[in-house]
Order: sequence, then structure tokens, then C-alpha cells
Amino acid sequence: MTSERIALGVAVLTISDTRTERNDTSGDYLVSEAIAAGHVLRHREIVKDDIYQIRAIISAWIADPTVDAILTTGGTGFSGRDSTPEAVTPLFDKVIEGFGETFRQVSFLEIGSSTIQSRAVGGFANRTVVFCMPGSTGACRTAWTHIIADQLDSQHKPCNYVAVVTDKETTSKAVTGN
Repeated sequence: MTSERIALGVAVLTISDTRTERNDTSGDYLVSEAIAAGHVLRHREIVKDDIYQIRAIISAWIADPTVDAILTTGGTGFSGRDSTPEAVTPLFDKVIEGFGETFRQVSFLEIGSSTIQSRAVGGFANRTVVFCMPGSTGACRTAWTHIIADQLDSQHKPCNYVAVVTDKETTSKAVTGN
């Protein structure tokens, strides 16, 4: 664990058939929080809720050596078009079982049993951490505040994911942001 804070390369993907740059409050929130935490925004996109379009973007970002963390918002419910877990989990080398469990536990305190309608998932692919959250800004705030911010903070103890994602074949681009 390092004593200096490490800036990670972050990508934000909004998955929605209705969101645009003008009304993507959840994507805006995630971008602003990541930047406020000292991370570097590498990519931001909005994509329709389509398994193959989602998978194509996430795959490209996983292969991008400047991206350490991917944050997605939307498509984790049960409606006919919600397909984020189906699109993303096949790409994972390892699933973060505790992310969805912890998200729903914390969310239960805020919205009660409605939290079971979230299929929030997380995992690692090519040493890139991926967190898939529901589309509401409140859900993104819950996930960021109670889970993700700490796990992307190199100073968080007793452990965090920074060492895992910055231990790539290329040298860590985290400190310089390049």
C-alpha cells in the first residue's frame, strides 16, 4: 500500500435508451465524483441498452492500458431491455461477488425491499475493475459513496483495488495520469 494517492484512469458508460448528454445526471455524477477524487477521465459514452454494443465498448476500454476502472450506470434492472449484467459478466476474469451484495445491503437501508430489483455487478477483466450500477443518480451515489470511492482510493485501509489495477504489464500510469 502506498502513502501517496494514486490517480486512476476512469471510463464512464451510461447504458440507456432514453438518456442523452443533456439529461445524463447519473453519468454526470460519476464523472464529477471520480474527478473530485483525483482520478483522470479517459472515456465517457452513452450507449443504447444492447448487449453487443455494450460489450463492444467495455471490451475496447478493458483493452485500453490507460483505463483502470470502468463505471457503468443503467441496464441492471429486470425490464425487457435491461441487459448490462448479460453484456458485461462474460468479459470478467473474476467476479466481485461482494459488490452486488454490499450494494443491495446498503441500498436496502435507503429504499427497502425495492433493492432486490437491482442486478448491480462488479468484476475484473484484464486487470481493469468494472462496477455496473443501476441507472438512478441515487443508486450511483449509494454505490460511489459506500463502496467504490474507497476501493479506488490507494490510501483506503485495510485494502483497496488500486494495487490490483495498477500492477499491469505497462508501468503504472496512475501517478502522472498519462
